[in-house]
Amino acid sequence: MRATIYPSKLHGDQIAPASKSSMQRACAAALLHKGETIIHNPGHSNDDLAAIEVIQKLGALVTRQATSFKVNSTGVHPIGPTMNCGESGLGIRMFTPIAAISNKSILIEGSGSLVKRPMHFFDQIFPILGIQINSNNGFLPIQIKGALQPTTITVDGSLSSQFLTGLLMAYAASEKYDVEIKVLNLKSKPYIDLTLSVLNTFGWNVKHSNYESFHFHPHVPLPSVIEYTVEGDWSGAAFLLVAGAIAGPIKVKGLQLDSTQADKKMMEALASAHAKVNIELDGIRIGPNHMGGANQLAAFTFDATDCPDLFPPLVALAALCNGVSEIKGVSRLAHKESDRGITLQTEFAKMGIKIDLVGDNMKIYGGSIIHSTTVFSQHDHRIAMACAVAGLCANGPLEITEAEAINKSYTDFYSHLEQLGAKVDIQ
Repeated sequence: MRATIYPSKLHGDQIAPASKSSMQRACAAALLHKGETIIHNPGHSNDDLAAIEVIQKLGALVTRQATSFKVNSTGVHPIGPTMNCGESGLGIRMFTPIAAISNKSILIEGSGSLVKRPMHFFDQIFPILGIQINSNNGFLPIQIKGALQPTTITVDGSLSSQFLTGLLMAYAASEKYDVEIKVLNLKSKPYIDLTLSVLNTFGWNVKHSNYESFHFHPHVPLPSVIEYTVEGDWSGAAFLLVAGAIAGPIKVKGLQLDSTQADKKMMEALASAHAKVNIELDGIRIGPNHMGGANQLAAFTFDATDCPDLFPPLVALAALCNGVSEIKGVSRLAHKESDRGITLQTEFAKMGIKIDLVGDNMKIYGGSIIHSTTVFSQHDHRIAMACAVAGLCANGPLEITEAEAINKSYTDFYSHLEQLGAKVDIQ
């Protein structure tokens, strides 16, 4: 699919998409909850749909309703020999330990870029937990056979917090309280906050000591029926917020300002760039800073180590800021849907924006004209969205090839831009 974005001015209101981070964790908790769970405001991205399919493969009964879906579960009881997580990095890393709660042999599979993403963590940790594992030299597919036996372990959290999320979920469901998970070099702490928030909302009692040790405590019996509402997605909304900052003003609704989502930090970057931001009762109004009639968005510095998914919208923002912006945390980008540091550098260069990668830092030289050109999403949803946002301020049409990559996380992205007044052609 090709999407062509034309220079456009935006206006109006838009509701943020449902958070796939919240949605996938809610699906996992609903599977582990022995009873009925009603999930409101569910997402429908490819990753969300993959999570629903996985919990059904692991034994849950899912009934779809108009604005929610119902999950009935008796725990983890795989109904077949395989489990496919699609292209979801969180899905594969979270659901694999959960699948290992069962004593059945199961083949863990994925697709797309997921087959190239490292899973050596499981080879190192699973034997300690009594799980048999046979991987493809640390990559998919992975054959496992439980049952998982929780014990006190020490894990390395420097590659991804998603492995820890899966262990926290599986340990909590085991109801074993004399064990702990010790963690070294944990990255993306806000994502672990989200995991703990979901677990504790469902009724499990999991706490941490400075993110270095996680403890599981007795709790009252979980209710037979639990209702959970998926919050708005700061990761997807970050692109709307940047679009508003460079081509608005617009209002973005449906975001929780007290969210534990890591990408809420986008608000700090927008403030540093001097975008006009007003918090209103029903949403966030955001627009350019046009003091004196000229673009007054300023170059900024930002540490994205704990929120690496913000790199693409931050680069789109920096491209329209006057001066050189610097973002820290490039080392977190290598094992995404693409090697995002290189991909951002390559695709934005086509638009006339220079990006330097220096160690763990990225420098974006903003303030230049965004050139009309053709870019390639590299099959990466966030690259496609970042290019589309920058294209709103180009000097002509910007064509994105493999534009359907957005379906991984934000299926309605192009239509939402159109609803805000952007001209978008899809072929």
